[in-house]
Amino acid sequence: MSAIIVVLLMAGLLGLHWYHNSLGPVSEKSELIEVEVTTGSTYATLGDLLESKNLIQSKFSYRIYLKLNPPKESLKAGIYYLSEDMGVAKILEIFSDGRNSINSEQIKITFKEGINMRAFSKLIAENTNHEEEEVFALLKDQEYLKTLVEQYWFIDDNILNDKLYYSLEGYLFPDTYYFASKDVSVKEIIKTLLEQMGKKLEPFKEKIEASEYNAHELLTLASIIELESADKEHRGKVSGVFYNRLKDRMSLGSDPTTYYGLKVEISDRELTREEFNTPNDYNTRASAMSGKLPIGPICMPSMSSIEAAIVPTKTDAYYFVADKNGVTYFTKTYQEHLAKIEELKASGLWYTR
Repeated sequence: MSAIIVVLLMAGLLGLHWYHNSLGPVSEKSELIEVEVTTGSTYATLGDLLESKNLIQSKFSYRIYLKLNPPKESLKAGIYYLSEDMGVAKILEIFSDGRNSINSEQIKITFKEGINMRAFSKLIAENTNHEEEEVFALLKDQEYLKTLVEQYWFIDDNILNDKLYYSLEGYLFPDTYYFASKDVSVKEIIKTLLEQMGKKLEPFKEKIEASEYNAHELLTLASIIELESADKEHRGKVSGVFYNRLKDRMSLGSDPTTYYGLKVEISDRELTREEFNTPNDYNTRASAMSGKLPIGPICMPSMSSIEAAIVPTKTDAYYFVADKNGVTYFTKTYQEHLAKIEELKASGLWYTR
């Protein structure tokens, strides 16, 4: 009889342990997920929806929690933005007070990975009550920029360099964001994206501080990797190639840096040989840039490109080329590089506009 009691107690303790654990966050992901609460919905009926969106671990434990902790406020219909790192208690708190519910004036802006500050400014102008020129003016405001240097550990005096085309290029994390209305200030938008970049970089802070390159240089490298490699799985190796070339004082030879230096979009047209050889602080095709990174980032890099820049994959390759399907090929010598290009052309895999 005592053995049965012990088994029952153990089962009860295990069940209690599972229950408490299942109320916690599903993961550490902070990306916002849209949840629509329709008129007539109840806290209990939301369990299925929350579980299907991977916002709670178990609709069963969610409903038990509701029974034990009934919300004091009625459920308000609307669109809410939740994330996997919240947990049941936080989610119910948001539903209960309705603070995170969408309003008719709320706006949504998606900043895609790989866009540059010109595209960023255009999106601001298209979605808010601000003009592109307001963004560009703020990016040149030295006093404002100095406050950012003081506020964020990953920003230093490099952004004050007047040779930069756009001071915060590469520092704003690309993602989908929600703002209260079209009247949101440009500073608030930038602050939101900088805060997100800070969250993304925080786990790598020690590695960044121990690196031979500072945060500005790593974001610069990440931005080049972003535009040079559509194949996310090989971005670490692309980074390794760039590290090899920098170490041996070779030019990075990155076409995207040339386009950026000339303020020409890659999709617009082909550059001439003379333009590729035109020296400036961004163009890594120019001989004067051998063994150097551009003066600053050239686009908004994704997290995979940032991680690749911080933690490159070791390789003996010095060259890479991608085919028209985005598959990347690595070679050690220039002769092998040229041979691979000819092979891709012969196979019909060479990219043409």
